[in-house]
Amino acid sequence: MKKPNILLITSDQQHWNTLGYFNNELRTPNLDRLIRSGTTFTRAYCPNPTCTPSRASIITGQYPSQHGAWTLGTKLLEDRHCVGEDFGAAGYRTALVGKAHFQPLSSTEQYPSVEAYPILQDLEKWKSFHGPFYGFEHVELTRNHTNEAHVGQHYALWLEEKGCTNWRDYFLPPTGHMDPAITYKWPIPEEYHYNTWIAERTNALMEQYNDEDKPFFLWSSFFDPHPEYLAPEPWDTMYDPDTLTIPSLVPGEHDKNPPHFGLTQEHAPDFSPWAETGKGIHGYRSHHYYEYGERKKLTDYDKKKLVAVYYGMISLMDNYIGTILDKLDELGIADNTIVVFTTDHGHFFGQHGLQAKGGFHYEDLIRLPFIVSYPGHVPAGATSDAIQSLVDLAPTFLSLSGIPIPPAMTGVDQSQVWKGAASSARDHAICEFRHEPTTIHQKTYVDERYKLTVYYNQTYGEIFDLQEDPNELNNLWDNPEYEGLKSKLMLKYIWAELGKEVMPMPRISGA
Repeated sequence: MKKPNILLITSDQQHWNTLGYFNNELRTPNLDRLIRSGTTFTRAYCPNPTCTPSRASIITGQYPSQHGAWTLGTKLLEDRHCVGEDFGAAGYRTALVGKAHFQPLSSTEQYPSVEAYPILQDLEKWKSFHGPFYGFEHVELTRNHTNEAHVGQHYALWLEEKGCTNWRDYFLPPTGHMDPAITYKWPIPEEYHYNTWIAERTNALMEQYNDEDKPFFLWSSFFDPHPEYLAPEPWDTMYDPDTLTIPSLVPGEHDKNPPHFGLTQEHAPDFSPWAETGKGIHGYRSHHYYEYGERKKLTDYDKKKLVAVYYGMISLMDNYIGTILDKLDELGIADNTIVVFTTDHGHFFGQHGLQAKGGFHYEDLIRLPFIVSYPGHVPAGATSDAIQSLVDLAPTFLSLSGIPIPPAMTGVDQSQVWKGAASSARDHAICEFRHEPTTIHQKTYVDERYKLTVYYNQTYGEIFDLQEDPNELNNLWDNPEYEGLKSKLMLKYIWAELGKEVMPMPRISGA
């Protein structure tokens, strides 16, 4: 029997409710097409609401507290076992195109990073380096979200190959010359956008592997809709801000929440008690201002326009995902390819008065869009509320490919759930956010109905009843009527922590 191909397509920082099939305020015709051909899982969660930890969990099948890349600015150590190694050993070609972010933008002698300055812009190096890299035999990378100065690596080489010799005009100083005050409209021509690059290179690799008659494990890793909110025309004006539903703070909703929630609504909050390493703390700031690009106050217009452009970025990405799906059809391999679309974590664009991300484990941030298509194996046009986690991807991909799952992987095999043969494989998800060694360290347990969040060395926390309070406005943590529920959820959380401990090998003897 021919081994299935694995095509993982991810976005970056995409809210779970931004698929046009389920939300008529935006258009995603190609993701809708994937939804019609497969199963959409409505209760999928990230293991961490920031990039490096979640992305490392995808390729290790372990939680951030286990694989060690615990926050932004850390790296996945090179001795960690990655799923690409298992696929490679089984005769698969393995590749990653687009965003990796397994390593930080800075490098030290003890913790070197090839994704760091100045290496990421040493284009001569990248001409000759395509891997191996964390289990992928072939990689084509860049590090910038929209116009960030971090542009370089294989994307910059591609820009030059395409004749875009003035590519620095579209990126911020010190790498480029773009005015930091420009927002919403990105002057880069669409033909040079990184979506075009990712789709083109993904398709070329699929064609190459198909010509070689080799199965592949290929991660097509998009950067949008991660802010800064920028899109080339006409995508920047695709949506009228005045016609969109703009989320906002409900007065008083943070009154019963831990203190860092309410501080975000002040204009000059003091978050110094949480600042431990001095390396920056995502989300611990005033949310009346932009976090990305030039710092400025969010006006009422901005709050609407950023949503419109965020949606435009999603639609632009969807367009290029469509070219990848078209290529599968053209090559005649769609029926033998497992396609998964998801993202690394969610996003706030006004919900609870918040913007972007941080230590706020609302559904908006930790819940994900999650679509699985595998014609003839995964039910078409179906939805499922079976709980999923990104940490489950590696073991499930291996299982569906007939490859043994390494015992050190702590994600669960979802293959029977994906195929519709089982109703669930897990009864909970765990989301971790350790953003400072001790001061920002929290974990969330979420099951079919309830969500519990606990904080290291703190007596405050959160309990939300997702059935009765789906918008998470009423924190039950200090409500005396729910003391019994709190005790029960704390015990279930402890069981979940015990249950996800690593077992590198089975017990093979009595002593």
